[in-house]
Amino acid sequence: MLPPLSPANKKLLLRYADPEASMVGDRTDSANTLSGLLANAEFHGTLPIMLRKLRERGDENLPRDAALHATLHDLRQKATIITGQSMLLQYHGDRIMKALTANGIPARIVKGPVFARKLYRNVADRPFTDIDILVEPARLADANRTIAACGFELAGDEAQSYALQEFKWLEKENSSLLVELHGDLVHDSGMRRRLSLGYRDLRAIDDEASDTPAALLTIAIVHAAGGHKFHRLQLCVDVLQGVRALRSPDAEARLLDAARMTGIELELATVLNVTGRLFDERRALELAGRIKPDLGIRLARRLITRNTLLNVNSRDRIRSRLRRDAFRWIQRLAKPRPRFA
Repeated sequence: MLPPLSPANKKLLLRYADPEASMVGDRTDSANTLSGLLANAEFHGTLPIMLRKLRERGDENLPRDAALHATLHDLRQKATIITGQSMLLQYHGDRIMKALTANGIPARIVKGPVFARKLYRNVADRPFTDIDILVEPARLADANRTIAACGFELAGDEAQSYALQEFKWLEKENSSLLVELHGDLVHDSGMRRRLSLGYRDLRAIDDEASDTPAALLTIAIVHAAGGHKFHRLQLCVDVLQGVRALRSPDAEARLLDAARMTGIELELATVLNVTGRLFDERRALELAGRIKPDLGIRLARRLITRNTLLNVNSRDRIRSRLRRDAFRWIQRLAKPRPRFA
């Protein structure tokens, strides 16, 4: 369980988690407070951003506490290792993509390295622990053979992987290197009757471009609500950065069209609402409000709140888990909305 945070320190955690939020004027002088914030940031996947901001502040301006500085030293060492891991994963991802292209298999890398490069001013703010590759479902078998030929071995049951549209591959010489192959970014079969996000969907959203803000934000929303059930803040930070990348009314319209096309209007309204409330992001709230709320959306907004995310591993973690589980059932039971052609 994470160290508890006061309401004021929860706000401070969110400021440290926001890549664009300035920490000028913050002079937290309690070693215990900073230690608690560091532990929470590590759990929520926002530690690299906090470490960068503390480095910008300068160690000489931090509390003079030996235990705190020892913790900071260890966390910085870990962050360096994770950055190196991300670079190694990127190398293998590029190698596999070249092999897929050579074999005539259309594919794209999604999430981690693309988010880091496209959505974050400081790439090191968004490390990643695996490479996600998306292909058309009909090419999964071909793509699997290609990845195997690149020196990876399948982890898990093959039949179950086909059902989930997700295959996990580990590098034979270094099992810490994980590549996930997807036929659809929605793995829950109960939800897939209503929403899906596949290779062709992203091509349609991007039109003639690639990795457009609308496509990246659509992926981030599905990642937060369709895969991991809001289990840490990093998911909403990706969404926050995705919203900031929408720099025109046309990009906003393309996002809303993408939500209708892929069936993720419930997820879009819910994720943008909670992200807007977490980080006081007005545009996220405005975009969420442009989806006409039905009963599912109204219930989801009551379930997925600021505290639902912040209490994932706190004393109130059971309540948070129940709320997130209830949201998953709303997703499974929600009726598909009419989609345009």
